[in-house]
Amino acid sequence: MLSIKGGRNRLVTGVVSMATAGLALGAFALSGTATGATKTTGADSRTKPTIVLEHGAFADGSSWNGVIADLRADGYPVVAAANPLRGPASDAAALRTVLDHVKGPKILVGHSYGGNVISQAAADDPQVKALVYVAAFLPAPGESALELTNKYPGSTLPGTLDPVTYPQADGSTATDLYIQQDKFRQQFAADVPAKQAALMAAAQRPIAQAALEEKATAAAWKTKPTWDIVTTRDLNIPAAVQRFMAKRAHAHTTEVAASHSVAVSHPHLVADVIERAARSTVR
Repeated sequence: MLSIKGGRNRLVTGVVSMATAGLALGAFALSGTATGATKTTGADSRTKPTIVLEHGAFADGSSWNGVIADLRADGYPVVAAANPLRGPASDAAALRTVLDHVKGPKILVGHSYGGNVISQAAADDPQVKALVYVAAFLPAPGESALELTNKYPGSTLPGTLDPVTYPQADGSTATDLYIQQDKFRQQFAADVPAKQAALMAAAQRPIAQAALEEKATAAAWKTKPTWDIVTTRDLNIPAAVQRFMAKRAHAHTTEVAASHSVAVSHPHLVADVIERAARSTVR
């Protein structure tokens, strides 16, 4: 296991702009090419896989902006998918439409609840060559995000939530969960500059409460090479929970003293781990 305290391992940590990156196309945003993997030039003609990024709850595709910038600078095609945040099964089905659209080998990356989604979407897909989990859930079949969160103490998320209940067409009600904006930075992005965290709080996407309770039905990490970034200052998914899941998955693990929003606060580190996974798949 590689342990990194607070920094990044290649450039100087800087503030990541939250400006929108990529091109919106249907239900997802594209950075690079929709046709799939590209080849490097010069002596190295090996194919680089497309990196597909799946955000989690209380975030959107822009949370990957800094990571996308690094990956594109290093020649990787990138797709930042839009996660509906309705439930692992339906969200995985939506992600599979993206995976089917992008041709060639792919590396699938999930943050937070996005880990539930990639675990299911990548099952039985031979074009997904590796999985990268970023402060994320790695559920086994029959487990839910809520169950895993509560496996060890440390999550302070419940006390920060702002539930919104709404009627459905069949007459029943459903509940979406937000994080209260005045608690967002401390809970979700403590190592992100205050002004940037405030923008993230205002733009956060809610998750259906039912999505956190829905049980997983597949675990692609059981059959695919897996990398995991464990965030030791995480108040959403306790580090002990993350370590348990990473160990169970036999993942190549990197630990960093970071908040749950590690892709925003440490984009270079996250990009480096993704590229490590990508390079391992090239023969």
